[in-house]
Amino acid sequence: MNKTWIVALETYLRQVKSWSFVILVVSPFLMLAVSLGVGYMSATSGSNTDKIAVISNNPALRKQFISTNKDDISQKVTTTNTAKRKVADDKLAGYLQLSVTNQQVSARYYSKESMDSSLKLSVENFLNKNQQALNVQNAKLSSGQMKSLSQQPIFKQHIKQSSSSNDIVKIASFWILVFVIYMVLITYSSVTAQEIASEKGTKIMEIIFSSTKASKYFIGKITGVMMVILTQILVYIIGGYMFYEILRRISTFRKVFDQYQSLIKPIIGNLLNVNLVYLFLGVIIYTIVSAFSGALVAKPEDAPKAAQPAIYLGMLAFFLTFPFQSNATGLVVKILSYVPFFSSYFMPLRIINNEAGALEISLSLLVLVLTIVLFAWYISRIYEGLILQTDDSSFWKRLKRGLSYQS
Repeated sequence: MNKTWIVALETYLRQVKSWSFVILVVSPFLMLAVSLGVGYMSATSGSNTDKIAVISNNPALRKQFISTNKDDISQKVTTTNTAKRKVADDKLAGYLQLSVTNQQVSARYYSKESMDSSLKLSVENFLNKNQQALNVQNAKLSSGQMKSLSQQPIFKQHIKQSSSSNDIVKIASFWILVFVIYMVLITYSSVTAQEIASEKGTKIMEIIFSSTKASKYFIGKITGVMMVILTQILVYIIGGYMFYEILRRISTFRKVFDQYQSLIKPIIGNLLNVNLVYLFLGVIIYTIVSAFSGALVAKPEDAPKAAQPAIYLGMLAFFLTFPFQSNATGLVVKILSYVPFFSSYFMPLRIINNEAGALEISLSLLVLVLTIVLFAWYISRIYEGLILQTDDSSFWKRLKRGLSYQS
């Protein structure tokens, strides 16, 4: 077991230290950062043209209005002359003059166009609120009268989520999950197959097998790759969470998050549940197939071809999901949700659509885990017979000799 962990750790460290792994992990975040950066700059470059200035001889009144409308106000403009110049140069949408004269709160808006309806409503509410407070103050009412006037009506909304919103959440969750599974699967199928195939025909393998069992070596290799996959998934989860929290604190993006919160939260929930386990296990079983294929190639030069069986099988499962994305209750979906190599695609589809109970999910996971364990155990038993074949015979002959070998 000690030697197995040595192999696993060596495989893990070699993979995570490679530039290909670093680029693989970092590139999605770089692309996201660049896309959001461009979007942010384009949004902020024209943001001042949509903002207004607030001018007032009453600093407290101006500060109070700005505190409730920060995203719509250019706070740097404090004088009428500056505001007029910026409006003339199309650097401001307009400016608002607030004042209190003869116990009356007033506002005057100057612009080339009418004020935005939502901002206009905000101004009207602000004026009504301050005028009411000023009226109460001038009326010198008793505490009982003040309490009566401060009584507020009750308004509650009981909104049932529409079926269209549910459909959008389900479809978006399904496509994100399936695409991530497929991309990670393709990546690690190629990495594993080439890792194994590159060892074909090297004398170092004979030396290694003289000091440890081939089965332990193979299990160590697979364990190392599993650790790499788990590391990448964890980096994506942590990095995605950090991006989410950062964007929520930027006013430009906060509006979008607030507007689509009812869609974003369910999608994240569909990704960060048992479906994440299916993603991990699905990649693992295809990785084992890739290792098996890599050990069957005739020479290291054939390594690029080694991943093809796993990739084609993954493509088959991927494209099979297309006709059933809106039919999670179909018999084919139910059957394939228990079949290894396909369950990682089809059971999440049923989970997203709330068509699978805890017992069905548990049974599907049990079948998948047992298949992975038995498959890995069997290949580890014949691994030496597979990896040490260096003759340029046909694929079927090498497969037959490998399968007949037992360590």
